[in-house]
Amino acid sequence: MKPAFETLQLERRGAVAQLWLNRPEARNAMNDVMSAELLEAFRALGRDASVRVVVLGGRGSAFCSGADLGGMEKAGRATGTRNRAQALRSARFFHALYTFPKPTIARIHGAAFAGGMGLVCACDVVVASEAAVFCLPETRIGLVPAMISPYVTRAMGANAARRYVLSGERFGGAEAKATGMVHELVPDAELDAAVERIARAFVACAPDALAEAKKLLRRVIGAPLTPQLISHTASVIAKCRASAEAREGIASFREKRKPSWAGD
Repeated sequence: MKPAFETLQLERRGAVAQLWLNRPEARNAMNDVMSAELLEAFRALGRDASVRVVVLGGRGSAFCSGADLGGMEKAGRATGTRNRAQALRSARFFHALYTFPKPTIARIHGAAFAGGMGLVCACDVVVASEAAVFCLPETRIGLVPAMISPYVTRAMGANAARRYVLSGERFGGAEAKATGMVHELVPDAELDAAVERIARAFVACAPDALAEAKKLLRRVIGAPLTPQLISHTASVIAKCRASAEAREGIASFREKRKPSWAGD
């Protein structure tokens, strides 16, 4: 990973990596540089065994206001091939975030609009300030939230997605929590403490088991309860309980000590 980014800031707190969107003057709007740097950062963090959890937040007054409209206009004027190629790069990043092998926490304050809401929905856990505001405004400017739609519908459910995708209405943290998209809603002064508490809970868990659990959830959520799925779940637990992590975890439980991977 390069030591400095143009549009991001990376901080470390032990096993927790804090990645900040850092275009506060543009309310952290995502341009091509930020999209490329986000993909690079998550690939590097995924390879770094010392990183166990990634927290994604935004500098300044907003989490993320969505895509940079100047870049959207430029892409729209490009040839069909180049236009689609740019869109595909962004779509691949959202998928990379959703399939990231380690737990991700979205730390939300201020606005999370359009693609910014896509970042929220692609993370595993969402902690938001009571002052957070969400919106999918694309249809109001002649667009659709296409690339983020798979993650939005999974995070907030089909009924809520229909309303907010089609209407472009703004909604607050309480409404977002009611849909299931936000896990914890806290006063702004308590936001960092809530994020830290959840991050530490993840650090206490076995890293390989967490990666396997994330894959399992993607496979089983919404899937038909078929013999193939039942067989898959049996294979997963058989693999896990034969692992070194499971042996260490069970031994530590019996010996009333922390397992080797647990943080302080």
